[in-house]
Amino acid sequence: MSIDHDQIVGVLLAGGQSRRMGGGDKCLIEIDGKSVLQRVIDRIQPAVGTIVLNANGNTSRFDSYGMTVIPDSVGGFAGPLAGVLTGMEWAAAHHPACTHIATIPTDGPFLPKDLIERLWAPIARDEADLTCAESGGRRHPVIGIWPCALHENLRHALEVEDIRKVDRWTARFRVASVSFSTDPFDPFFNMNHPDDIETAEAMARRNGL
Repeated sequence: MSIDHDQIVGVLLAGGQSRRMGGGDKCLIEIDGKSVLQRVIDRIQPAVGTIVLNANGNTSRFDSYGMTVIPDSVGGFAGPLAGVLTGMEWAAAHHPACTHIATIPTDGPFLPKDLIERLWAPIARDEADLTCAESGGRRHPVIGIWPCALHENLRHALEVEDIRKVDRWTARFRVASVSFSTDPFDPFFNMNHPDDIETAEAMARRNGL
């Protein structure tokens, strides 16, 4: 079954506090003249019907991107699962035709162009309830596709069971890991420390990204 773009809402996750980077919005850092956020948008937008940004605080800093910005629907900086839940609930409320969301952190500037299509394939074949990306033998649990129908289950997990670890919650379901090559570079390289900015600049120049 081919992908129906209107069936998927892209949820870009920028709700973290970026402590290791010294605070601020990692996604607004420019790599070779283009912000990381714009790079993520460029890779994801062709494959989904709608994109929203999950971010907390004053949303005016994202005005130039022309996207809907949605803050966490649960308090206390509950981690990436809060962003997943927020995206699920927003999609269910605003896009009735949407059955799934695709979540993508906004600190990785070099995502694969076929990310959404490949993550969707195991779901389309009814081999998985949800999917996540993998590279170099390492899973990336918040780069994935999630069914909106699980939003009540996830809210209960966060608010009643106090679950914060992604893998602990997803273990209840059929999860497929989709492997991506790290040759010539890991497409899920992400920026956590100030030194990573220089590394990303070098990767962009070396690989024409």
